[in-house]
Order: sequence, then structure tokens, then C-alpha cells
Amino acid sequence: MHAREAFFEWREQPASIRSDALTNIAEDVEKWAEELVRLTVTEVGKPIGEARAEVEEAGAILRYYAQTVLAPEGETYPASRSKDWLITRRYPSGVCTLIAPWNFPVAIPAWKIASALGYGNTVVLKPAPASTVIAGTLAPIVARHPPEGVFQVVPGGTESGKLLVEHPDVAAVPFTGSIVGGRTVARQVVSRGAKIQCETGGQNPTVILADADLDRAAETITYAAMGYAGQKRTATTQVIAEAIVYEELRDRLVAAAEDLEVVDPGKETCQVGPMIEEDSRSSALEALARSGGRILTGGEPLDRDGFYLEPTLVELEDPKDPLTQKEILAPVAALLKAGSAEDAVQIANGVRQRHVAAAFTNDLDQAMQFAGRLEAGLVRVNTATVGVDYRVPLGGTKDSGIGPEVQGLAARDFYTETRVISISP
Repeated sequence: MHAREAFFEWREQPASIRSDALTNIAEDVEKWAEELVRLTVTEVGKPIGEARAEVEEAGAILRYYAQTVLAPEGETYPASRSKDWLITRRYPSGVCTLIAPWNFPVAIPAWKIASALGYGNTVVLKPAPASTVIAGTLAPIVARHPPEGVFQVVPGGTESGKLLVEHPDVAAVPFTGSIVGGRTVARQVVSRGAKIQCETGGQNPTVILADADLDRAAETITYAAMGYAGQKRTATTQVIAEAIVYEELRDRLVAAAEDLEVVDPGKETCQVGPMIEEDSRSSALEALARSGGRILTGGEPLDRDGFYLEPTLVELEDPKDPLTQKEILAPVAALLKAGSAEDAVQIANGVRQRHVAAAFTNDLDQAMQFAGRLEAGLVRVNTATVGVDYRVPLGGTKDSGIGPEVQGLAARDFYTETRVISISP
């Protein structure tokens, strides 16, 4: 494998050289921003405002890791003899196959690439077939800065991915995608002793307590659930409200959903846009048909050029309704009533795909309690489930993640190996 040969040269480069490469890549991403935004709108249907924010974030991620890789990398321990040295150092893992999704075709590859390259690994990026053009545009932007072979893109479908993750030269595989895909990749990678990290599905609840600002909550939750047609693993999928404010919140959510701009993603006013493909929309409609809930608004496909689905809010009585148990990546949210704050916590923790959870309350004590009791990789208070900060560890609980957390400072643990070095003069 060409990447394996390139690794022996790249791992010897000092951190300052790798840092400079990431800074130069960031500068080129920013130079190509307009084209990357255009492709993100046209290839995956992301609203243009979100596309701009994503490309801007990609540049920021690269600059962040350009500095992070310069941080102290080892420790010194007391040796058994006073003249000896006992130290640890970090060394790159090797060839990394990065499996990226289509819904964040610039930002997610950027943080995987930045952390892997920055810590001295070589990279083979396997993009989703639906975002191949964007990946092909990123390839020369990234590849021109490190030595030849350090960064490569391999397009294709499942078979291409299988060949990469099973290759004996691949030392680590960070994966973002479906639960089924993540479990399959994890088995393939673990079976030969390589590293695996999977970010998989998310059924993300938001709890509304009785003292919450309902106007703010409704506006925030509606866009978090249905913006970009709900095609984010951090999108809000369940809204759980205390009974005393349930009806008021329900009315506000319906009104907010009906006010969303469902238009061409190239228009500045677009908030929702189309779904990625016809099969995705069909799966969402089938999920609605299987549900025992009552549709409060939406639920119908729109006769437009693209796979549009009306922003949909479904009222449920059963917390175990199929709509709450399986990720569908669509502009659909379920609304449930909780008798108390305690009931709301139990409902929120009742699904196995808990990537992000949120709570709305004006009570600081309640906020701190919920932060510890909501079982999710990320808990947010008085804000949306969407919008992960790239400087903090990213993972998930239960079925939302496999392997260690990555991103932020946690990325170093995944992309490097610790070696203990004992020196006797």
C-alpha cells in the first residue's frame, strides 16, 4: 500500500512541519470556500447558510489541530535508579482509513484528516458515494501539502470500504455512519487487532421542564429537528415536555414547524431543503406509517424537483413507539408528555441511541441534575442538540458509539500509541 510506504517518511517529520501543513491546508480550504459551498449545496442539498458555516468550520478545525499537535506529548516518571530516565512518548499509529458520511462532506473529513495527519499518520479517505464530487475537490487541496502518498482518496461503495478496513496495513479506522455499518466495520477491524472508533446513530431527546422559556424552546427545537431535513446525527428526534406546559409547547412547535422555509437549498432563505435520495424519503414515510402516533403537522411528500418531505411533528402516547427507536434522518420529530421531570428523564433514557440530549429550564439546580442524569455523550442546556464543538471529545452512549471518544484533545489517544522508554546512562 502506497500509504504505508509514505508513512515511514511522514512519521519522521517534526510536529512543526505537520502543523505547518495543516495551516496551509486550512488556507487553501478558505481560498476554495465558495466552490466547496456550491458543491455542498448541489451534491448533498445542504441549505446554503449551513453550507457556508460548515466550510468555515472546516478551516477552523484544521487551524485548531495545527496548534494542538504542538502540545506536550509525553511524561517523565521516577526511575528505580536516580541516574536512569523513565519516560513516555507518543508515536503515530500508522495508516488510517477514514470513513466519512455524506451529510457533513467537508467538516467531518476535515476533523478526521486534521487529527490523523497532524499526529503523523498517513490517511486514506473513503467518502460516502453521495459526496464523491466534494471529496474529489478536497483531495488536491489536502494532498499538495504533505509528501506524496500521505493523503489519498478512494471513492466507491461498500466493497471499496471493505477492502480498505480489512487491509493488513491499516492501523486505525474512524467511522461515521449508520449503526449497522458501524458494527460491521468494527467486527472487521477488531478481528485483526486494529483500532476502531465509530460514531453511529442518534435518537436525540430534548426535555422541556415546566419553568422553561417556551417560545425560545419551540423555535430552537424545531430547527434542530427539521433543519437540513433532519439529516444530522445530532438532530432532535424526541421532544419530551412536562404535562403542565405540554399543550402550550405543542401549539408553539406546530406553528414553528409550519413557518419553516422549505425551498431550494441554494436560496438564502432555505431552512429545510430536500432529503438526500428517494429511498430516504420513502423510509421516512414508512416509519410514519408504522407509528401509532397522531400527525400534528406535515407528513406528506412535496411535489417539487427533489425529495422534499414536509416538516413533520407526531404526537405519541407510547415512549416505545417505533418512531422513537430507530434513526430515520428526516424532518420528523416525536412529541411526548411526561408527568414529571423524573418521568421525562426515564423517557429520554429509554432509547439505546443516545448521541446528544438537551434540556430547557431556568433552574440552575435542575440543569446541573439533568446534565448528570441524561445518558448521552453530549448534554446541552437551553440550546439545540445540533452544533457539536470540535474542541471537545465526541462519542455516544449505548448504540451511538463504538470505541473511544475522539475529537479535541481526545483525538491524540486514538491516533497515537504510547511507548515507555527506559534509559540507563
